[in-house]
Amino acid sequence: MELKNGNYVLSKAKENKYAVGAFNFSNFEQLKAILEASNEMGADVIVQTSQSAIKYMGLDVIYPMVYALAKDLDIAVCLNLDHGKSFEIVKSCVDAGYTNVMIDASDLNFDENVALTKKCVEYAHSHNVTVEAELGSLKGIEDEICAKESLFTKPEDAKRFVELTGVDSLAISIGTSHGAYKFEGESHLDIERLKQIQKLVNIQLVLHGASAVSNELKQAFKQSGGEIGNANGVSSQNITQSIENGICKVNVDTDLRIAFTTGIRNALKDATVFDPRKYLTSGMEEIKNEIKRRIKILNCNKNKENQKTGLV
Repeated sequence: MELKNGNYVLSKAKENKYAVGAFNFSNFEQLKAILEASNEMGADVIVQTSQSAIKYMGLDVIYPMVYALAKDLDIAVCLNLDHGKSFEIVKSCVDAGYTNVMIDASDLNFDENVALTKKCVEYAHSHNVTVEAELGSLKGIEDEICAKESLFTKPEDAKRFVELTGVDSLAISIGTSHGAYKFEGESHLDIERLKQIQKLVNIQLVLHGASAVSNELKQAFKQSGGEIGNANGVSSQNITQSIENGICKVNVDTDLRIAFTTGIRNALKDATVFDPRKYLTSGMEEIKNEIKRRIKILNCNKNKENQKTGLV
């Protein structure tokens, strides 16, 4: 099966009120675990790389690796550039076989963001590649993305932005942030703002910075010998509320990093282990467990059942 673009997987999610997981990877093992877990759950999936992950792996190897692992699966797989910061990186990923690209010009003013996004949309659409953009900004640190404070998306700006750019999906800022340390105490998202945006914008909406950093995940990490302090992520309740009000793509990175490292740490407690396949497999199993937990929250594994009944 060929890789699918963003509209293929997200239009079904939007229509049927579930969300597709967009999971970051930076090596073969993470990618393999994401795809295996998604396929076992019957859930379409978006696998994505940041600019720093591309530097780490090399752009030329990413599409062939994804295609080789995805071609015989029973689910739709989309390959996405996460937080591309320039037209040049967007063009490079389109040319390399990516089926969705994100241009993140949220650090520019509105008119500059529109101009750069529109340029990327025109090039990507000419190659049947869909485009995600960002309006508003999320605080926190993730790879090369760093912002000291959040700038929430204004509903009227979102409407104008979509009309001017022709973008396919829009990442909005409603209170999430990048990294493991999102909230002091319970998570809180501006669901009313999301409702207003959803009424004005008839495209797929995206929630970035949506790792849960659950107590279960933190406890397992600590038991493996790790230290994670007072990390807090987005609650399952907030994710569910977001999906009910228009979010149909949910980005997760931090949770998978924690899970992968936990599995490796546990395997290496056995001082006789030195075979990378043993400790990397342990890391992969933890990622798979985390992906499956997240898919249940996103309710996206129902798409397989819906396809059988003709609902999608």
